[in-house]
Amino acid sequence: MKKLSIVIPVYNEIETLEEILSQVKAVELELDKEIILVDDCSTDGTRELLREIQQRESDNVSVHSHSVNQGKGAALRTGFQFVTGDLTIIQDADLEYDPQDYPKLIRPILDSEADVVYGSRFTAGRKTALLSSYLANRFLTFLSNLINGLSLTDMETCYKVFRTEILQSFTLTSDRFGFEPEITAKLAKRKCRFMEVPITYRGRHFTEGKKIGWRDGVAAVGHIIHFRFFD
Repeated sequence: MKKLSIVIPVYNEIETLEEILSQVKAVELELDKEIILVDDCSTDGTRELLREIQQRESDNVSVHSHSVNQGKGAALRTGFQFVTGDLTIIQDADLEYDPQDYPKLIRPILDSEADVVYGSRFTAGRKTALLSSYLANRFLTFLSNLINGLSLTDMETCYKVFRTEILQSFTLTSDRFGFEPEITAKLAKRKCRFMEVPITYRGRHFTEGKKIGWRDGVAAVGHIIHFRFFD
């Protein structure tokens, strides 16, 4: 049976970690699942909670840690090193994204209709989110599309599913949120077949722990240009 690897970068998510892990485990799929958690040097008790999770969970849940905080992209790179599934999906450790969307996210790849699937927060209309984040996401997606020759609606989405063999065919370098434009550019260069499906989304406010900020948005413009033309 094919296997889905679920990579979850974690940084200071003690309030939501147990719940998102429970939701991921509860999803019914026609594939086996493995869950790979990567702690990016949390300081709110998440690290200790992950040790407890590692001790009580079965072999299909693994926990890995950074000794210093490096960023989401670095945590994902660490997680990708331990992937053994045929397909790989990224899951945030908060509750913005609903794992019940997994079946429709993986279906186009299982049906050989796509090599990579992005879960779009915008194809069914704008979902709950900060207006500033919404506008920034749409601009960055437009710029990425223009430079990479794509027609995505949500390049910055967390939900990205890949054939693992494609994901492991190139080297990633971004430590923070530059991961999104980097992976998109590198997939586009390889002429991968993209598909988007609408997903459920509940955007958090910064007071609830949202971490990406305006500086990351500005940096993303540079990342989009760099990874298309200079990488």
